[in-house]
Amino acid sequence: MPDAVVIGAGPNGLVAANLLADAGWSVEVLEEQPEPGGAVRSDRGVHPDYVSDVFSAFYPLAAASPVLARLDLERHGLRWSHAPRVLAHPLPDGRCAVLSRDLEATAAGLDDFAAGDGEAWRGMYALWERLGGDIVRALFTPFPPVLPALRLATRLRPSTGLRLARNLSLPVRRLGEEEFDGEAGRLLLAGNALHADLAPEAAGSGGFGWLMSMLGQSHGFPVPVGGAGALTATLVRRLAGRGGAVRCGERVVSVVVREGRAVAVRTAGGEEVPARRAVLADVSAPALFGRLVAPEHLPDRLLRDLRRFQWDFATFKVDWALDSPVPWTAEAAATAGTVHLADGVDGLTRFAAQIATEYVPEEPFALFGQMTTSDPVRSPAGTESAWAYTHLPQRIRGDAGPDGITGVWDTREREAMAYRVEAQVERYAPGFRDRIRARRILAPPTLQSMDANLRHGAINGGTASLHQQLVFRPTPGTGRPETPVKGLYLASASAHPGGGVHGAPGANAARAALRHRLPGRR
Repeated sequence: MPDAVVIGAGPNGLVAANLLADAGWSVEVLEEQPEPGGAVRSDRGVHPDYVSDVFSAFYPLAAASPVLARLDLERHGLRWSHAPRVLAHPLPDGRCAVLSRDLEATAAGLDDFAAGDGEAWRGMYALWERLGGDIVRALFTPFPPVLPALRLATRLRPSTGLRLARNLSLPVRRLGEEEFDGEAGRLLLAGNALHADLAPEAAGSGGFGWLMSMLGQSHGFPVPVGGAGALTATLVRRLAGRGGAVRCGERVVSVVVREGRAVAVRTAGGEEVPARRAVLADVSAPALFGRLVAPEHLPDRLLRDLRRFQWDFATFKVDWALDSPVPWTAEAAATAGTVHLADGVDGLTRFAAQIATEYVPEEPFALFGQMTTSDPVRSPAGTESAWAYTHLPQRIRGDAGPDGITGVWDTREREAMAYRVEAQVERYAPGFRDRIRARRILAPPTLQSMDANLRHGAINGGTASLHQQLVFRPTPGTGRPETPVKGLYLASASAHPGGGVHGAPGANAARAALRHRLPGRR
C-alpha cells in the first residue's frame, strides 16, 4: 500500500510525487495517457528527423521557480538551451521589438523606437532585480504568502508598495502607455500578457505582462535540450531513484471516500489502489469535484461555485518541419526563440474582443516558436522545427473571418484555421509556406484527447483573470490545495497560483499532505 497516490503524471503531479518521496513516503503515480508528462511532452510525430514539442515549449517560469530549483534537476541530467534572443515582435513595416537577455541590448532596441524608452525599461528591471525574488517566492507558495510578503514589506516604503500594487493591477495597455512613448515596449508587455487569457484592457494584465517580460530579461525563455520531454524524463528518473513509481495507461475514474476521508482511487479497469496517507489530484477542478469525487462527499456551496468556474481560452496549434529557416522580413526575428505576430496593441485588442464575443478571430495573434534556433539538436542543420499556436473561444458562436468555422473541427475547418495561422506568418515572413516539409494540426478537441486537463486546449487550468486567482482559485475559499475531503489535495493548475510549468501547485499540495499526514509505517 503506497503512502500516497498521485492522479496524473503532468509536471505538477511529478513534482508533488518527488517531494513526497523526498520525505520518505512511498508514492504511486497513475497516468491516463500512454506516457507521462501531461502538457510537457515532445515527439517526432511531424517528421522523423525533427523533434517537436507537442504542447508547451519555453519555460521561463521553470527557470525562475524555487520549487524546481530545490529538486536540482540538473544533477539528474536536465540541460537548458537558449536562443540568441528571447523574444521578437516584428511589425509590418520591418521594424521589430526585441527582448534580449542582455539588458543594454534590449534598452538600445527600445530607444530606436522612442528616445528614453530604454531608460524606462532599465527602471522596470531595476525594480525587478530588487523585488523579483520575493515576488516569485510569494507567487509560488500557498496563499497567503506570509513570509515572502513580510520580506517584501521590509524592502518597500508604504508609498512605493502602493505604487507597485497599482502598476500590477493596471491593464497592460495602460501600463505600456504610462511607461513608454514608443510602440516596442508596449508590444513586449502586451504580447507577454496574452500568453494568458488576459486582454490588453483587463485588470491585472499589466502585472502578468511585466512578470513575463522581466522573467525573459533575467532568465530568458529556455528550453530543455532535446525536447520538452527531457524535463518530464528527468522528473520521472528522479522519482524512480527514490522508489516512486509511474504507471501509464491507468485512467482513474473515482476517488474512494470512506468516513469523510480519501482512502483510495479506482481505475477504469476496476482496480482499487489504496492510499495510506493521501491522494493528490493533478487534474482540473471540474474533473475532480465534478466527476472523480461523488457529490455526496462535497458541500453544496462548492458544487454551486463550481458551476461558475471559468476556463481560459481554447487553443489551436500547428507544428511544422521546415526545410530552411523562416524568412522573416525583420532580421532580428530570425534569432529569437519566441516570435509574437500581431498588428500592434490594437491588433491584440481586436483579437481578444473577438474571442470575448465568442467569434473565431479574423487575424489570429500567433505565438511562434523557433525550436532549432533555441536548441540546435531539434532538427538537421539548416532547417527549423517550428510551431505556432493561437487562442479561440471555448464556445464558438461565429467566425469573424471568411471561412465559416463553427467549432466542429472537421478536416475542412482544421485546414482553414491552419491556413489562417500560416497567412499571419506569411505577412511577416513572405515565402514561409514554400519551406514547409511537413506539418501537424492540433485542434482543440485533439489537444483535449491528448491531455484531459486541456479542455479545448485551455492551457492554464482555468482563467488567469483576477476573479479566479488567489483566494478565488479554483472557487472562492482559501486559495490552498486542501479540499473538503480529508486526505485529498488539488495539485493541478486549477489551484493557486495557476498555469505555467513551475511545479508550485504540486509542491503546495505535497506540503499540505505532509502537514496533515496520518501516522503511518514510516
